[in-house]
Amino acid sequence: MQPTALPDGKLAQNILWFARALRKAGLPIGSGRIVDAVRAVEVAGFTSREDFFWTLHACFVSRPEHRAVFAQVFRLYWRDPQFLEQMMSLLLPQLRGLHDDRPPEPAEKRAAEALLDGAPRPERDPPEPEGSLIEFDASETASRDERLKRLDFEQMSTDEIEAAKRMLARLSLPVPPLLSRRAVASTTGSRPDLRRTLRQALRQGGDLARIARKSPTDRWPNLVVLCDISGSMSRYSRLVLHFVHAVMNRKGQGWARVHAFTFGTRLTDITRHLRRRDVDAALAAAGAEAQDWSGGTRIGECLHVFNRDWSRRVLGQGAVVLLITDGLDRGDPAALVREMERLHLSARRLIWLNPLLRWDGFAPRAAGIRAMLPHVDSLRAAHSVASLEALAEALSTVPRGRGF
Repeated sequence: MQPTALPDGKLAQNILWFARALRKAGLPIGSGRIVDAVRAVEVAGFTSREDFFWTLHACFVSRPEHRAVFAQVFRLYWRDPQFLEQMMSLLLPQLRGLHDDRPPEPAEKRAAEALLDGAPRPERDPPEPEGSLIEFDASETASRDERLKRLDFEQMSTDEIEAAKRMLARLSLPVPPLLSRRAVASTTGSRPDLRRTLRQALRQGGDLARIARKSPTDRWPNLVVLCDISGSMSRYSRLVLHFVHAVMNRKGQGWARVHAFTFGTRLTDITRHLRRRDVDAALAAAGAEAQDWSGGTRIGECLHVFNRDWSRRVLGQGAVVLLITDGLDRGDPAALVREMERLHLSARRLIWLNPLLRWDGFAPRAAGIRAMLPHVDSLRAAHSVASLEALAEALSTVPRGRGF
């Protein structure tokens, strides 16, 4: 078999460099795909930018989560020669100031980084002479961390995603105990123990010397996570699952058990995978188990399966349910209402984490969102490290005995 080779020509070389930029942005592109793309363009021809886009898209994009990255790399690469300065501004947000109010689009930073990786760099300043001291401002580092905590997961660059993962790995989700109906003997208990008092009186010939007392015991709730992994939730769910992995593997937080499920077009139990200590191995195994990643969304059908097959097994002990989804359901709204109502009645507390709350003008216009809202105890954002920190603080500061 003859080795594949690129046809000669400036267009072929540009497609080659474009493919390398896609590869640096995370798309799995081999030499065979590059040759196929060049030949496809030559055979199909194109009379518009849109034709060219979709021809290359067909050759280079094989997974739904790669579409946004491809679109941004294409937009930045196939444009006028002055695009480098604009890409540099994406990587230096502190220089953007107030003159650029447009937030970066999803995957834009990853695309810019991929293109800039091979771009010529300006010469560096000469090194400082030995003995000179460089003082680092700790406040600058702190402000950078605070900015990263507030940054939307969807707008993060590759390096920022890795830094966010490290932050999420350090988070905990402590929970206070619940007051059980069961009680144990206690000399300082607040409730009289009539049975023990009578038994003591009988042993003493009927004399009532003192009243025995008892106090309620502590019991710890279960935590159940239901995470949407459909296409619109892909970036958020991957980072939220890093947080769930940290919660599941950190001892001393108070949860009796932690269960994790993913759903898109079907429900998948990933609890055993997330119990692995290594987060990369855990999420890789979970991703292999969940075959509907970055697909469609059928929230009502998946909740029906959970309510039917799992609720009695995992929702005991006053369970708290974290439902992580944007609520953009493609199924029957009436069925979603029924399943949400049943889930709400089965759990002690149902908390909906919705990344769409990052928008100041968020309004429940989608039918799925309107169907779900009446059946949750709390609606919170889940688009950044700071929003997950706020969830942890809210759960850990609930007064004892009041639930969640």
